[in-house]
Amino acid sequence: MAEHEWMNEIRALVGKEYGRVYAWDKVNAPMIRQWCEVMGVDPARYTAEGAVVAPPAMLQVWCMEGLVPNNYPPGSTTENPYEALGLLEAQGLASVVAVNSELTFGRDVREGERLYYTTRLDSISPEKTTALGTGHFVTLVMTFFSQKPEGDEEVGQLLFRVFKFRPANPVKKPDAAADKAKAAAPAATKRPLPGISDDTRFFWEGARAGKLLIQRCKGCGELRHPPGPVCPSCHSFEWDTVESSGRGTVYSFVVMHYPEVAPFDHPNPIVLVELEEGTRLISQIVCIKPGDVKIGQAVQVEFNSFNDGELVLPQFRPVAATEGVTA
Repeated sequence: MAEHEWMNEIRALVGKEYGRVYAWDKVNAPMIRQWCEVMGVDPARYTAEGAVVAPPAMLQVWCMEGLVPNNYPPGSTTENPYEALGLLEAQGLASVVAVNSELTFGRDVREGERLYYTTRLDSISPEKTTALGTGHFVTLVMTFFSQKPEGDEEVGQLLFRVFKFRPANPVKKPDAAADKAKAAAPAATKRPLPGISDDTRFFWEGARAGKLLIQRCKGCGELRHPPGPVCPSCHSFEWDTVESSGRGTVYSFVVMHYPEVAPFDHPNPIVLVELEEGTRLISQIVCIKPGDVKIGQAVQVEFNSFNDGELVLPQFRPVAATEGVTA
């Protein structure tokens, strides 16, 4: 099938190299320790005195802009490495789904190194038709370097591929019923249902009963979340549950801006809550503006129904928003 003529401009970008994006900070032990803590990794293996190296999976972290979008260090490029995606959107391919992200490492990066990356538009596939719709797979490659007086050294790469597409539309009958359906409001998109297994069923049944249940090892008493079949500490397969008070604090958070996915509101704040009992779980935070979410904020669980009662989710709201409210 011959391509649209407008694809010529977009394909001309393939192979284009975009300028440097610098890291705000040199590779440093405090950030390594904090990352390890959040990820549940023992930092001692990376921060031993005299031999501080960064976990390989942190490579992308060093050059992120932080909580403020597009807030990159001075000297970073102002070019938009996603311009091909914007051109595809202008042609009606406005939907996007991430396909794969592949991080490769040349070597460990060490304390004191300053990193940057450059971006190359690696490829754009021929037009593909999938169950989602028709569009193109777009592949970008970010190459990471360590700045050296004798010449910068490549230390790793990130391949990121997305599918930009025009959603598949059902065939509409050219009759009055079709015209009426077109004028009617579209059916509300439902929230995706969780995958439920023998290890997690108690959690979702508890939510339906208005209880926030935490898995507890019968062998050593350690609490764990997400639930699993075996205790990571003592390897016991025996467990029961305890009911959480539902009180906690915001340990960390992100605010999702793009892509906008129905039926969620955007910006969409997602929090990592540290419960009073000591374990943590990920949830949405409600009844607060996304820009007002703060680390350390006191929160309280509430249980909300979706999909006409088919789904009950534990969500959190600031404690201040619940004070004075009675059942």
